[in-house]
Amino acid sequence: MDVSLIICTRDRHHQLARCLESVRCITFDRPWELIIVDNGSTDETAAVVREFRKTTTVQAIYLFEPKRGKSRGLNTAIEIATGQILAFTDDDCYPAPDFLSQVWSAFHDPLTGYIGGRIMLHDPADQPITINESLTPVTFPPGSFVCAGSIQGANMAFRRTVLLEIGGFDPLFGPGALFIAAEEIDAVGRASAMGWQGKYHPEAVVRHHHGRKAADVAALWKWYAIGRGAFHMKLLLKGHQFLWFARSVYQLRWRYKTSRTTVLWELVGAAKYGYIYLTQTFRSRLGRS
Repeated sequence: MDVSLIICTRDRHHQLARCLESVRCITFDRPWELIIVDNGSTDETAAVVREFRKTTTVQAIYLFEPKRGKSRGLNTAIEIATGQILAFTDDDCYPAPDFLSQVWSAFHDPLTGYIGGRIMLHDPADQPITINESLTPVTFPPGSFVCAGSIQGANMAFRRTVLLEIGGFDPLFGPGALFIAAEEIDAVGRASAMGWQGKYHPEAVVRHHHGRKAADVAALWKWYAIGRGAFHMKLLLKGHQFLWFARSVYQLRWRYKTSRTTVLWELVGAAKYGYIYLTQTFRSRLGRS
């Protein structure tokens, strides 16, 4: 199998149904599979997937992962995926018909281990957030610090071997986890640290139908900032990437100009991750004594 397209969902069967209709329109002349991970839904998600599988020629696999957390769901999919390239999008996104062709072409360089693609705002009535509409390609050299937001979970792909090398996604990060953001940039950071090159490939396009309005923005930025702060602290404590951590701290001056509150929430996330790391380290040492 050349490509596995993975979508993790939880209790959003209406969004998933629309997403799958766009997946139905994907044209790709190489072998590929679709893996839908149901992360403990209690709505009609299973029925939506069942109906889709009846009416499509796509090889579609349904997985049920009861342990809450997007990263857990993605890791469950990685275990059974057979594609050389693992592409990811969200249940509120609509991949373009040539999405997989563009993802595949982005990995022609054997040094490239991960990519991100363009995320368009689907509904102009929604807030222009959690998107990246840039048309400018970017290359992230091996060992480089990749800023949060440069690659987003709504449109990203990895070589399967890379995700296996780094141990998949961290269950502490992502929707449904302790830190509900930063699961993608954490994986990207570990891949970069292991010597893999990355790319922002704007030709791979999805449209994001997130439905968020002005009243939703403050809470979203809060949780994103907490996740970002936790990720930056992880760079220092677990990744031992002091220079990357220093760079993230330096960038706080720019984010402070935009929002003082955001910076405060980043500090909360950093402190929270630090506490978890030190607690786990202490327990581990007690267990060995």
